[in-house]
Amino acid sequence: MVAQDQALSARKDLFSRALAADPQRLHYAAHSHHLWPDATFEAQLQAWQDAAVLADRKWARVMGEVYPAAQARVARELSLPSADSVVFAPNTHALLVALMSAFPRRPLRVLATDGEFHSFRRQAQRWAEAGEIELTLVAAEDPDFAERFTQVARSGVFDLVFVSHVFFKSGVVFDEAWRLAELTRPEGPWLVVDGYHGFRAVPTDLAAVADRLFYLAGGYKYAMAGEGAAFLHAPPGFGPRPVVSGWYAEFADLEGVAGAVGYRRDAGRFLGATFDPSGLYRFVAAARMLDENGLSTPVVSAHVAALQGQLLSEMRSGRAGRLAEATLLNPPGDRPAARFLAFRHPEAAAWSRALAERHVLTDVRDDVLRIGFGLYHDAGDVDRLCAACRSGL
Repeated sequence: MVAQDQALSARKDLFSRALAADPQRLHYAAHSHHLWPDATFEAQLQAWQDAAVLADRKWARVMGEVYPAAQARVARELSLPSADSVVFAPNTHALLVALMSAFPRRPLRVLATDGEFHSFRRQAQRWAEAGEIELTLVAAEDPDFAERFTQVARSGVFDLVFVSHVFFKSGVVFDEAWRLAELTRPEGPWLVVDGYHGFRAVPTDLAAVADRLFYLAGGYKYAMAGEGAAFLHAPPGFGPRPVVSGWYAEFADLEGVAGAVGYRRDAGRFLGATFDPSGLYRFVAAARMLDENGLSTPVVSAHVAALQGQLLSEMRSGRAGRLAEATLLNPPGDRPAARFLAFRHPEAAAWSRALAERHVLTDVRDDVLRIGFGLYHDAGDVDRLCAACRSGL
């Protein structure tokens, strides 16, 4: 009952600018590009104002105030022991490249799945072609995936294990990932968890494993901050000297052999170089907005779960058109669920186009239609979605 009440009180007021920008649009792709809340507009203006007023001195504010505030927000959300284990970059690809460069062995023996997001999929495939890594993939949609992946990871033949917490295509949640942390050592193997579709979507507590795994995510999706605020949690002692290293990694407390390249002792060892800081302003502002309004991850998840339940009920009653013909890959249950529902159907791409013609924005991955929910949706929006499905699919 609590979840249903929350579903009937969407916080559209927090997204008034984005919603007013296209009043006809029904945005059901929050899992892909989340609409920006009004708080980020003010943050963007503040970033410009700081650059205008402070000029060269703006970096003292960015690195002395905004950056630590963003680190603290991540640490709080993930229950990390220290905010110093968090490093930001413009995108997760930059962090992935730096992270992989820190492992001394080549070729690097990597275990992953065939369901990883493109920032890893493409780069890993190219590294494999170049002989930089030996890549082993486990099928992410196999019925016995969790057992199979865990078994292969425990074989002891890999230097690095990379896996998603929530798979971007299917929405399946792989909570067993945290158990693999018991395998890790600074000398290898390492565990890297892609948390982008889980951060601020599925409650995540890393307190017990933060010293044994890497966690990669960012602000583009459920953190509601847009691009430019990707981050990595890097456990102390793992990868102290990345080969790919920007000059920002020279700041603060350095360690290293005299005359050699020095590195920061904290996660800043993975820092790159000059970046656009406006994403961090937005990241902090969006997180502050959620906190000030009591919108914790469990609260927002309950709101979304109620809306998902409403859609599925409408489908069972025949009021969502042909959507009921699709196979739901991630049906909600007792465990934490993704913020989107993934529907497999041969006509998924055509359905997405048909919905777009009716001003309903979804997205499609191969033959999977993804319908995502957020704080700016209410029960009436689900009714509009079902009406569009009835008339368009």
